[in-house]
Amino acid sequence: MSLTVDGAGRTPVAVDSFRFVSELAKASEREARGERKQRFEGSLVLIDQRALDRECLAKALGDRGLCMEVSAVGSVEEWRREQVQFPPVQAVLFNIGNRKAEDAGFANEITKLRNEFKSSPVIVLSDNEDLAQIVKMLEYGVRGFIPSCVGVSVCVGAIELAVAGGVFVPASSVLAMRHLLATSSSAEARNLSGMFTARQEAVVEALRRGKANKIIAYELKLRESTVKVHIRNIMKKLKATNRTEVAYKLNDMFPMN
Repeated sequence: MSLTVDGAGRTPVAVDSFRFVSELAKASEREARGERKQRFEGSLVLIDQRALDRECLAKALGDRGLCMEVSAVGSVEEWRREQVQFPPVQAVLFNIGNRKAEDAGFANEITKLRNEFKSSPVIVLSDNEDLAQIVKMLEYGVRGFIPSCVGVSVCVGAIELAVAGGVFVPASSVLAMRHLLATSSSAEARNLSGMFTARQEAVVEALRRGKANKIIAYELKLRESTVKVHIRNIMKKLKATNRTEVAYKLNDMFPMN
């Protein structure tokens, strides 16, 4: 079963005249208030296997100002049978529920969806807001990731952003990415400290910057012979044969910011 949602939120049982009159009335109301929101000349394909969920969401999108018709279907095959009833597709909203990006066959499913709607952005609606899930979806080529915890107005904005050429991800995911990067930097520092003593760590940082033994000795207030001993011990731990190899291995293991 499919559902067409217009400005009045009516289903296919409503005759065209009702939709026409309703659209005129709403347009008049907008003009009276000085509101002239752009209306897209296409449709949104909402794909969700759950009939009740997709019908409710389709109506809610129309009620919250989505300026395009909504073709709510359970599958691409259902849309193919009924596409003649709708304007050209401008965007696709795919509700995946609690499915995960790494599930078997999911990548192929997204690829087929993108091939079916080549000129239209695909946006995913998901119950899972995991950061890895979002990154994977973006790698698959989707133009937006909407967690089901957001409101309908955010959903409308995300769809319109994708149609305009942008990519939508929730702000919470950006903050999670920032925290992850900070955690990664802290973990790197802990790993470096765990491999070497405090004094060796200071020598290591100097070696990574290409400093000569005399400079290292001066900056750390050590004898040059002591610096050489530290370097030999560092080389043993890294299984390196010279200081150049030490610097190379350190930069490979702990990339500098």
